Amino acid sequence: MDIAYLFDWLNLLLRWAHVITAVAWIGASFYFVMLDNSLSPPTHDDLKRKGVDGEMWAVHGGGFYHSNKYMVAPRWLPLPQNLHWSYWESYSTWLTGFGLFTTLYLYNAGTFLVDKTVYDWTPGAAIGAALGFLAAFWLIYDGICRTLGQRKNGDIVVGICVFVVFASWLACQLFAGRAAFLLVGAMLATAMSANVFFWIIPGQRKVVASLRAGETPDPVHGKRGKQRSVHNTYFTLPVLIAMISNHYGWLYQGPNNWLVLVLLMLAGALIRHSFVARHKAHVLGKRTPWEHAVAGTLVLLGLAIWLAPPPPSAAAQAAAAKPVTFAEVKAVIDQRCTMCHNAQVQSKNVALHTPELIRQHAQAVFQQASVLKLMPMNNATQITEDERTLIKRWFEAGAPTAP
Repeated sequence: MDIAYLFDWLNLLLRWAHVITAVAWIGASFYFVMLDNSLSPPTHDDLKRKGVDGEMWAVHGGGFYHSNKYMVAPRWLPLPQNLHWSYWESYSTWLTGFGLFTTLYLYNAGTFLVDKTVYDWTPGAAIGAALGFLAAFWLIYDGICRTLGQRKNGDIVVGICVFVVFASWLACQLFAGRAAFLLVGAMLATAMSANVFFWIIPGQRKVVASLRAGETPDPVHGKRGKQRSVHNTYFTLPVLIAMISNHYGWLYQGPNNWLVLVLLMLAGALIRHSFVARHKAHVLGKRTPWEHAVAGTLVLLGLAIWLAPPPPSAAAQAAAAKPVTFAEVKAVIDQRCTMCHNAQVQSKNVALHTPELIRQHAQAVFQQASVLKLMPMNNATQITEDERTLIKRWFEAGAPTAP
């Protein structure tokens, strides 16, 4: 069986598993952030006697839920042996994501990581640098958290100093645009999972061990775990937009693609903060602070205006009035596409070396080359905007293959 076909199946299954575990992780993260910010001090004496520090009533699915939070441990019963630990979602998301990154980007580094018009280096060097990005960002971020994060306004210091902007700029100077966007998302996701693995779960285990031994737990574990959890929730939407934006060529193909990525992630962080603040506002009886979400939306609107294609020139409009011949389209496909889609090499099981095959895959060619502008990969064959437009006009005219 063809190895490329097997890798397509591996990519599909890894991507499916990655999405499933990511949904579970993000859902749990969003729920617990909402819960923490929606708690109010208990009003009943029996809850106070039990050591409840915060409570929340909720209605869902035809029933009522009463959530209680104990900052240390219940006073009215021993700490239960059967505790639920929220970590498998994080680890599984990272492992499936890294597996997908390996099979798609690292295994095909010469195609997916390297764009010689951006930076001319070997696939091996690009692989080493990509892995270095993941490790270096975590080490820098973790070092800043440990040294500055405990100071007054430490979270603000960390937010300013984690070098996300610099990392985005550097990635876009070294890697193909699509890979750079994905790599920055993977970099943040690695820090998120490492927060869980190195600090949040170990700290919780130490607290539980102290309580079961009848000792007073060190409060630093709770403070540190809370800090990293807060960072994780703000990283979430920037990670998601970095991951999905690499599927849209018009976002990462421009000369200032790093700035596009930074603004997309900034919009995500602003919108996430608005929802975090909303929960707290409801408990305090204050208005919903939508201004951060509005600011994030305005950032996205500004990006849309900035990246909008210019109106066609008079010459382009005149050319568009002429019908496109199949010979013109085939000449473009032969020059720009058949390098990877021919009788011998059929990337993604697509071949375009005959008129019948071009007609069969016309919609895919239109979507990938003209709409998403993802193909050719990293524009390795230097297809022009005029040629993309030519394919678009041909497809919209019914994709004729008659001479």
